[in-house]
Amino acid sequence: ILRLSSPFYVFQLIPLVGVLSFAAAGAFSFSLYSLFTKSDVIINKSGNPEPWETVDPSKPQKLLTINQKWKPIEELESVKKLTK
Repeated sequence: ILRLSSPFYVFQLIPLVGVLSFAAAGAFSFSLYSLFTKSDVIINKSGNPEPWETVDPSKPQKLLTINQKWKPIEELESVKKLTK
C-alpha cells in the first residue's frame, strides 16, 4: 500500500503546483489587462448601450497588427452623423 504522506509524493507535486499557479496567474493577469485596456470589453452595459460606437478604428484591437491602414470614408461618416 502506498502512503501519500511520504516525501516522494510531495516532491512530485511541486512542479504541478508551480505550473498550475503560473497558468492561473497568467489567465488572471490577461483578464485584468483585457478589462482595463480593451475598448470592446465593457462592465457597465447600462451606461453606454452601444459601446461599438466609441471604438476608435484607427487603434488596433489585437495584440499584434501588421500593416493596418485605416482611413475614414467621408460618406459613411456623414451618414453616421445624420443618424445620431
